[in-house]
Amino acid sequence: TAFNMPQLNRKRRIWIYLPKNYAASSKSYPVLYMQDGQNLFNEQTAAFGEWGVDECLDTLQKQPGKECIVVGIDNGGDKRMNEYAPYSFTMGNQNIVAEGKQYVDFLVQTLKPYIDAKFKTMKGKEYTYIAGSSMGGLISLYAVLQYPQVFGAAGIFSPSLWTSNQVFIDADKFNATDMHRFYLYGGGKENSATINMVNDVNKLEAILKKKAAYQIRTSIAPLGEHNEQNWRREFALFYKWLITN
Repeated sequence: TAFNMPQLNRKRRIWIYLPKNYAASSKSYPVLYMQDGQNLFNEQTAAFGEWGVDECLDTLQKQPGKECIVVGIDNGGDKRMNEYAPYSFTMGNQNIVAEGKQYVDFLVQTLKPYIDAKFKTMKGKEYTYIAGSSMGGLISLYAVLQYPQVFGAAGIFSPSLWTSNQVFIDADKFNATDMHRFYLYGGGKENSATINMVNDVNKLEAILKKKAAYQIRTSIAPLGEHNEQNWRREFALFYKWLITN
């Protein structure tokens, strides 16, 4: 309930989802790290509806080989935008000072070593995944760009790519030569006067597709809106793709 984040001098609640047969099994499991932990498992803590990650996985993991540990990291409330921002930006009359680097440093340097020490995990990058939506999607992408040796796959749902063109520059410079997998999602009804989600997602896809080693799946929902209901539906498709590839 109060996990220490030394890189940010804060504490945060961490959620752990374990497969149904975890206690009885001797095997190790892949790990999926997810942002906005409040919205993943519990309707009472989700202000705008939950993703239903536990119900989804309880169903999918009845099939052998589909099991996974999920680690949900609560967002920082009024610090959410800062922690999930890789680059400082302006939103209206508000200046958002980036703390994204410190946040992904926390994931890699503090949280992952703890999870690997306390749980039966498969520690390699090909078994370590990260996912999130909106600003959480942006920071999930950034985590792979910063730590390609740690994260082998990312679920990038409705990412806030509009916050800085630097994310496209960094993605273009990304030169990991081993396999990385990216699941990109955008909704056709997420656009606004200043944001074109589908165009941004397609632009990111085009950049990443220039890298021969990467596997990319892009899902565009023409009627998709920017909310948990849409991400809940898409999560099941992402997870099936993640575990079967």
